[in-house]
Amino acid sequence: MEFLLEISLVGLAVGGVYGLIGLGYVIVYRATRIVNFAHGNIMMFGAYCYFTGAAVLDLPWWAALPLAVTATALLGTAVERLLLRPLEGRSQTVAVMATFGLAAVLHGLVQLLWSARDVFMPPIFAQQPIVLGAMYIPANTGYGALLALAAVGVFLVLFRVTNLGLAMRATASDQVAASSLGINVPAMFNVTWACAAATAALAGVVVGSITTLNPNMGRIGLSVLAVVILGGLDSLAGAILAGLIVGWLEAVTGFYLGASYKDVVPFLVLLTILMVRPHGLLGAPRVERL
Repeated sequence: MEFLLEISLVGLAVGGVYGLIGLGYVIVYRATRIVNFAHGNIMMFGAYCYFTGAAVLDLPWWAALPLAVTATALLGTAVERLLLRPLEGRSQTVAVMATFGLAAVLHGLVQLLWSARDVFMPPIFAQQPIVLGAMYIPANTGYGALLALAAVGVFLVLFRVTNLGLAMRATASDQVAASSLGINVPAMFNVTWACAAATAALAGVVVGSITTLNPNMGRIGLSVLAVVILGGLDSLAGAILAGLIVGWLEAVTGFYLGASYKDVVPFLVLLTILMVRPHGLLGAPRVERL
């Protein structure tokens, strides 16, 4: 029982990181109805920005982290302004394909600037494991989850309490009504992409600290997209809940059934749930009027 509890805590910690990654997908989808398939590579770009600040420029983590988040948020604003805004009025499929192209460009750019080899992220967390009684949680996983959950909390407060968050939610709900109330809808789209990119940068730093840093780490984003679909593409709470569920299932399955089942069982559960709730755990059912 004690082993199960320890494994469960590790799985929930990983699930918290999944939730942070998924948050960026939901933020963009709620506002624009676009699934951003470049989100994982934006996350990778943010991780490399942190690596540059901490390892190349030799900055302390508390200076390198805001630098990486800011640089990645600026990338998000540039993507919205230069790539997606000119596609306004086109089919959503065109915008989605544009994000596929962006993912390929970022992958190549990272290899060009930083090379394709694996590198280790300079430590950002204390290296002593978190000890809870007789249970041990690996330092990078435990502290990374705490950072992820803190970031999720900050963004949820931003969306729920501030005027900016209110304007973003109004834009996501009804663009025409928001515009009639004086909200600058294109500016809200820009802010939305900046916020999503900022969450991606934080997630990239956490993932890079837990594993290693390489140009293929963006694939994690595609794995988490399935988690987001489970929670509901338009639900912030759903992304977090689904991340915790999948993280826990992966940990428990890998411990009891073996690593070969770790990536299979959680997604069998995902498919089963989606058969019952096609819009996800907390997603809003979509009503089509004919």
